[in-house]
Amino acid sequence: MKNILVIGGAGYIGSHTVKQLLKQNYNVIVLDNLSKGYKASLDAIDPNIPLIVGDLGDEKLLSEIFTKHNIHTVMHFAALIEVGASVFNPDVYYDNNVTKVLTLLNTMKKHQVNNFVFSSTAATFGNPQEDKISETHPQLPINPYGSSKLMVEWILRDYAHAFPEFNYCILRYFNACGADFDGNIGPSYDPAALLITVTLQAANGKRPSIKIFGTDYDTPDGTGVRDYIHVVDLAQAHILGMERMVNEKVSDSYNLGSGQGNSVREVIDMCKKITGINFKVEETTRREGDPALLVADPSKAGKILNWKTQYQLEDMVKTAWHWEQNKTY
Repeated sequence: MKNILVIGGAGYIGSHTVKQLLKQNYNVIVLDNLSKGYKASLDAIDPNIPLIVGDLGDEKLLSEIFTKHNIHTVMHFAALIEVGASVFNPDVYYDNNVTKVLTLLNTMKKHQVNNFVFSSTAATFGNPQEDKISETHPQLPINPYGSSKLMVEWILRDYAHAFPEFNYCILRYFNACGADFDGNIGPSYDPAALLITVTLQAANGKRPSIKIFGTDYDTPDGTGVRDYIHVVDLAQAHILGMERMVNEKVSDSYNLGSGQGNSVREVIDMCKKITGINFKVEETTRREGDPALLVADPSKAGKILNWKTQYQLEDMVKTAWHWEQNKTY
């Protein structure tokens, strides 16, 4: 079985993908600097997986990993992801999300590692010009986070053109949420960045309230609308995309989502329903860089990868709430 290097494999989406890879009998090696994830995520899956603590921009370390473990495919989940922080710290975001990825790709090339799965984002599209965003939608990001991801997408396309043996799979998703159904792993960002996680922390008393950033958007209830997708559905899509890339030796990109949007207010109401707690909600001004609506058109992934979401908003909140109540870190 082929060896898969999962960079950022102790983080949120990475750890769930690691678990699904193991279920499908792949050999997994994880590289993570543990700045956002935490080791308990990995231990909860399988303590025997090689965990290498280090940075994706460390060329010497990468070379050692590629040589020792005979890596076949790299899956990249190690980006900084907070939109607001990217606006005020673009230097940090471009360094981690672009410069270090270039180091990674060039080191892969030296070691003839030619398969790359890239965790991208709907933020590359900017303000939507369609009700549902397909892969052909113009990519006009409105914040440095989205720009940094789009830059890597451009780099991957140029590499695939220049180096015919190189293949990539770009997966753009909208709002990842939920937790593993076993309750062993879940969102572990500190501080929390995901809406459902932040809302549930208000429910369990870890924060005094939840804030709605903007109630005057051109949406049905005035709050931002997003396409929420369960992290287990995301993990499965990464594996299906990887397998097509490897088996057919093709490079391609896919938008991942349910195709349905939920507003911030709808998410908060679902959290109140699931928890039975009427926590405090504050309304405030919009955040810079936030579009009003982001909903995926996932039909390409459905047709080509035979993938579709299995879980609804209620499942996302239920699993996230179970995790939030029982996590030990």
